[in-house]
Amino acid sequence: MKDLRAIAVFVVLVGLIPFFTDSGVTLNFVMTALYACLLSQAWNVLGGFGGQFSFGHALFFGTGAYAQAIAQMQWGINPWLALPLAMAFSALVGGLVGAASFRYGLKGSYFALVTLACAEVFRIVAVTVPFTGAGVGLMLPLKESAANMQFGSRAGFVWLMLGLVTLALLVTSWLKTSRFGAYLQAVRDNEDAARAVGVNPLRVKLAATVISAALMGAGGAFYVQVFQYIDPGIAFGSHTSVEALVGAIVGGLGTLWGPVLGAICLHILADLTRNLFGALPGINMVIYGCVLIFIVMLLPRGIAGLGRYNPLRRKAAPASATTGEPRA
Repeated sequence: MKDLRAIAVFVVLVGLIPFFTDSGVTLNFVMTALYACLLSQAWNVLGGFGGQFSFGHALFFGTGAYAQAIAQMQWGINPWLALPLAMAFSALVGGLVGAASFRYGLKGSYFALVTLACAEVFRIVAVTVPFTGAGVGLMLPLKESAANMQFGSRAGFVWLMLGLVTLALLVTSWLKTSRFGAYLQAVRDNEDAARAVGVNPLRVKLAATVISAALMGAGGAFYVQVFQYIDPGIAFGSHTSVEALVGAIVGGLGTLWGPVLGAICLHILADLTRNLFGALPGINMVIYGCVLIFIVMLLPRGIAGLGRYNPLRRKAAPASATTGEPRA
């Protein structure tokens, strides 16, 4: 209940922002920050709770984006109906990749490389086949209306993205308290021990992959509706995978609010460095990278674990071990 109340407060506070400002810059910042939160939370389901690090989550993002665009342009499906369809296609791809990987015992760096390779394969396929627009990509026709999910202002997209982020937060909250979430974390911590007590690691990891892929596909569908264009480089590019995993890692893996905090902080940092040092090519990325390194070094549990981090504990641990006292 505590998590649900926190989510409700978050939804109310963010949902009220468009009522207090009509600035396109402010609303665009809120929208893109929420978009980054969704990607990080999607990655956190598999990487944080499941311990299965993926370097190719753009695979599911691109699948959702193309499914959303193709459903509208070639099948004549309303965008609101195309959104769950895009999530379903991404979940299907996630299930296929997960089944092929986990059935043969791939995990750790091997699983990360498989997802990266699959994203690249999908990018090459998208460049060659005609129904994706090949290398040119697909551009949605402008039909501005709420019924067509093309809002007249950024406020509509803020509320839409807030709904998707809320869905991701509810899923993550469920993972923290449900039996499936306990199974998933048990597999993350010790797969052999989890199997010994009756947990099926293959089934659990596969389900987590499907959930994570569906949420990532929702991010891809949202991207298409906002920018009305998608091509293979955008859909399956590594930058999307990096944005998803960095936000979750910096914020705190396996937590409810860690990916949200990480995504928002990194989004603010990126905007500040871009605005302050935009005249010096590349310097903003250098500063951005240095700050990321310091965060990872100084906050091993991420921003969400800041209140629990105490560097003196590491020094006290050997002494407690010799006296038989419990460690802090």
